Amino acid sequence: MAEPQISKTFPVKPKQKPKPRTPKQTPESRYWSSFKTKQIPNLISSINSLTFSPAAPHSLAAAHSTSLTLYNPQSLFSSQPSKISLNDVVSSASFRSDGRLIAAADLSGLVQVFDVKTRTPLRRLRSHTRPVRFVKFPLHDKLHLVSGGDDAVVKYWDVAGETTICDFLGHKDYVRCGDWSPNDSNMFVTGSYDHTVKLWDVRDKDSSSSVTEVNHGKPVEDVMFLPSGGLIATAGGDSVKIWDLIGGGKLVYSMESHNKTVTSICVGKVGKLSGEEAQQYRILSVALDGYLKVFDYAKMRVTHSMRFPAPLMSVGFSPDCMTRVIGTSNGIIYAGRRKSKEDVESGSDEEVTKYERRLKRLGSRNALGLGPVAEEPRMRVLKPTSFRYFHRGQSEKPSERDYLVMRPKKVKLGEHDRLLKKFRHKEALVSVLGRSKNPENAVAVMEELVSRKKLLKCVSNLDLEELRVLLLFLQKHCTMPRYGRLLMGLTEKVIEMRADDIRASTELKGLIRNIKRAVEEEIRIQLFLQEIQGVISPLLRITGRR
Repeated sequence: MAEPQISKTFPVKPKQKPKPRTPKQTPESRYWSSFKTKQIPNLISSINSLTFSPAAPHSLAAAHSTSLTLYNPQSLFSSQPSKISLNDVVSSASFRSDGRLIAAADLSGLVQVFDVKTRTPLRRLRSHTRPVRFVKFPLHDKLHLVSGGDDAVVKYWDVAGETTICDFLGHKDYVRCGDWSPNDSNMFVTGSYDHTVKLWDVRDKDSSSSVTEVNHGKPVEDVMFLPSGGLIATAGGDSVKIWDLIGGGKLVYSMESHNKTVTSICVGKVGKLSGEEAQQYRILSVALDGYLKVFDYAKMRVTHSMRFPAPLMSVGFSPDCMTRVIGTSNGIIYAGRRKSKEDVESGSDEEVTKYERRLKRLGSRNALGLGPVAEEPRMRVLKPTSFRYFHRGQSEKPSERDYLVMRPKKVKLGEHDRLLKKFRHKEALVSVLGRSKNPENAVAVMEELVSRKKLLKCVSNLDLEELRVLLLFLQKHCTMPRYGRLLMGLTEKVIEMRADDIRASTELKGLIRNIKRAVEEEIRIQLFLQEIQGVISPLLRITGRR
């Protein structure tokens, strides 16, 4: 009599945990990935500061060791940069609004102003008693700058006269960062290791009182105004926080996607000409965990993330949206450049077919009287009697509107699946227990046999050797939480149904003792975990009330 067959095969598969699907790359992710990153190595030490000139061609200044290196972004990797040497480690640099002067602060407490073209020092501003950590020119003022350092003093300078106009004494710890308002050249903010960020007005003669103060909660590493002028972003600890100064210093949002200290932040812009993401500002943050995060503060979410092989110390983004630079702790700058408009226009020619390009070229020659336009070569017509006729179109790539008819993939069945297909249940169980190294496959076969109501019948028909293999499997995996519900019930049924065979065999009795020992150990662990839960639960309730 022929064995019964089933029309369609469904292989037995173990239950798998859901895996997160890789999200599809968004247009903004493609935009940030378009910055082709290259390394600028051999800068000796940590890159403390990266800043771009506000004026074209937006020169880049990198502060490292006792040098201030100036780069031309358009030839960032090809030309030789110019260097300005100082007497101590450079901590910060800032371009003037016209890009002709640059101020540099070092750890000796000195602030110097240099001519960018000649690299000669024009002014030496010395008043700080300890290392200076930041220096900043206003956006609309060419005659003043502000600086702050480890003496907890913020100084407002008259650059032409090399004198201090006012000392702001509100901070109680190191002043690490500051930024000018984009709308008012009389307002600026400073951040300190005393966890506070203060807004100052240079017109206020009281040097100890600030206009507004916010508490970041951790030592502040960087602070900046957002382009609107009403919001500021602060970086400290593993978080970046956005504050509303117009609303009295109200916390708007806290981004905590970094795992280590955030060291630097800057404003970046999605410089597309059109589309939903065109001309939108983002916050770029880098941290000691080696990650660059792009944060959309309009939608309050991280839109892009990149990993680098070293702790990151500084970040910069050019005003023309063409260059992105990141400085590391080991003296390497990761600079990314986008293609210019000329490159994009020339790249679009690649989409034109070879014949169209040739026709354009020959047409221009004919216009100049250098020769006639060549005719398009005629394609060879294939006859139905040729071999190529039956293989035509197989190498063609489908277009967007084509409907693809895919060949069905052949299902490769395991031995236990083939046996289940033939309804040989006992042999399928023995096969998966003896040959499969993955317990998930064995449990999947057992669940299939339970659904067919054949598992207990298979257990009753096992010989002593096959019973030993089953008990060995139950000994290893019956106490695992993932399989315990099925296997513990099966163990009880096996002992109940095959009690006589187990009593007659010394080896089988040893396996039963091992199963009993494993179950008792699992019960002891569960009781111990319940005791720990009883201790922790009241503590969690008390913490929740606070």
